[in-house]
Amino acid sequence: MKIFLLAMTAVIVFVGLSLFQEREVTNFPSAGMDIIAFGDSLIEGTGSTNGGGFVKMLSKDLSVPIINLGVSGDTTRDALQRISLLDRYDPKVVMVLLGGNDFLRQVPKEEILANMAKIIDEAHKRGAVTLVLDIDDGFEGLAEEKGAAYVSGMLKGIFGRRNLMSDDFHPNDLGYRLMADKIKPVLYKYK
Repeated sequence: MKIFLLAMTAVIVFVGLSLFQEREVTNFPSAGMDIIAFGDSLIEGTGSTNGGGFVKMLSKDLSVPIINLGVSGDTTRDALQRISLLDRYDPKVVMVLLGGNDFLRQVPKEEILANMAKIIDEAHKRGAVTLVLDIDDGFEGLAEEKGAAYVSGMLKGIFGRRNLMSDDFHPNDLGYRLMADKIKPVLYKYK
């Protein structure tokens, strides 16, 4: 019986360690100085009372400045065209949240993934850790392949709940608070 229990314990420990093993993140630790949020209206903070949404909340929570490069309406293609804005800074971490506008415009998934891959590559070329913030869990494989940190389900439990939304697509302050709380432990690790 003791041998059986020891064997089962060893299996549980092995499985547990393999499940919780962290992936290697490109450019970690980064020598950069700036934390940058790059993306669409969810980065911009559309729907929050004082603007800035979860980006502003994270900046306050972690006591670090975060540069907000969110542009309402941006698709992955639009964002890729302005990726050179990162050159104005010394990127340490680039948080990327995109894809919602692509979905609304019925951009093919292959094009979205190709654009996101290029955005991640461009952030990595500048020495940054890239943190992919995924609204629908469609970028997990890409983040793993590219060595990006990853937070899934950014709008899970928020989207469609009237008390957490300012309109049909954007959270209110309470919704953004929930998003900030999902991101905070991951960003803290790489900041």
